[in-house]
Amino acid sequence: MKTDIQSAFRKHINDHHLCNKGDKILLAVSGGADSMMMADIFIKEGFSTGIAHCNFQLRGDDADWDELLVKTFSLKNNIPFYSIRFETKSFSEEKRLSIEEAARILRYAWFEKIREHHGYTFIATAHHQNDNNETLLFNFFRGTGIHGLHSIPVKQGKIIRPILFLTKKGIKEYVIENNIPYGEDITNSSDDYTRNYLRNTIIPMLEKQFPGLEKRLNQNIKRFAEAEQLYNESIDRYRKYLIEEKENEFFIPILKLKKCTPLDTITYEIFKEWNFSFDQSLQIIQILDSDPGKSVESKTHRLIRDRKWLIISPLAEKNVSYILIEKDRSLVETANLSLHLQMQSGEGYKIPAESHIASLDAAKITFPLLLRTWKQGDYFYPLGLGKKKKLSRFFIDQKVPLHEKEKKWVLESDKRIIWVVGMRVDDRFKITKGTKEVLKITLIYDL
Repeated sequence: MKTDIQSAFRKHINDHHLCNKGDKILLAVSGGADSMMMADIFIKEGFSTGIAHCNFQLRGDDADWDELLVKTFSLKNNIPFYSIRFETKSFSEEKRLSIEEAARILRYAWFEKIREHHGYTFIATAHHQNDNNETLLFNFFRGTGIHGLHSIPVKQGKIIRPILFLTKKGIKEYVIENNIPYGEDITNSSDDYTRNYLRNTIIPMLEKQFPGLEKRLNQNIKRFAEAEQLYNESIDRYRKYLIEEKENEFFIPILKLKKCTPLDTITYEIFKEWNFSFDQSLQIIQILDSDPGKSVESKTHRLIRDRKWLIISPLAEKNVSYILIEKDRSLVETANLSLHLQMQSGEGYKIPAESHIASLDAAKITFPLLLRTWKQGDYFYPLGLGKKKKLSRFFIDQKVPLHEKEKKWVLESDKRIIWVVGMRVDDRFKITKGTKEVLKITLIYDL
């Protein structure tokens, strides 16, 4: 069995281009069977690794025991060990987040900090096939539509999931066969958390009624991902067919829209770009046959029915989300992203190629910085272009799907955009030969 799993592991790594043998991999190890198995197989495959462990101080002595277990395992295998203790409950209350969300933000921000500081290429997490199935059902019950059915991505930025192909059963068999120590998280058996309720109650009940359910769910995840790709391509064609942009407004011809089928789905997908809900999209359909002057408002935009057009305009800027960032702040979190900021010497600095890392000339920047959601009318000077461009046009040129635009943020210094977060820095703030100090900002992807 060990040989079979190691072969499947290598195939999974190669098929998805997750990493190479020369890469340094930071392993996120909680002490559970999943992450301990992942650590063992990386060691057996001869990778250069380090182990990072988070103690969220939520399980008393059990959490301390897990920390000791992982530390002992690391020392036994001569692997660098990094650990941290978080005040998770206080952080969740301060930020008004669930414990699960707070723990996620804390751990991924810390993992990225360790990865950068110690030169690791990727961060490996021990998500497996059952996690994938739980995420699929979780998103289905939440009503995310087709966009939530592809489940957990196998690679996202610097995060890789090398055992996503394995089942929980296969992992347990591996750790028992190879005498790998691991801890049991007693909170996993509690239904206090939504995912645990799915794992412990809903899925076993469905599995009893439909034997082989989990295997079929996993097979369907790939089909859903491919179906979503086709779906998105179709919706993008309708967007290009229907939407005309002029200055800060969007115009959709009523007659063209009325001829589209299926009208409910197309209307929802088109107008959710401007934060109109599904119920509001039904109101928009009713407006198609009403007199001019009728309107619908989302939290960011207003739609007005003209004689031949639906006209969408942004509401007042007071609805735009923003965060002020002082010079001494190293970590910024929102519900959608986290940013890690650090000052580095400009001498010998090598600019990372990844778009999720911004390297800026610190001398050209004025604090505090302003992190905010983008708005119509925004413009910047894209690196390498040398002239100004509206963000709306930049997103079109970069082929950003309309439903993704609402998630985009910009970073400002003295009312000038210095970075379209995760995409492009402003040419006016780029690093030159004369740069003495670099502000390096890393986007930690939302999972």
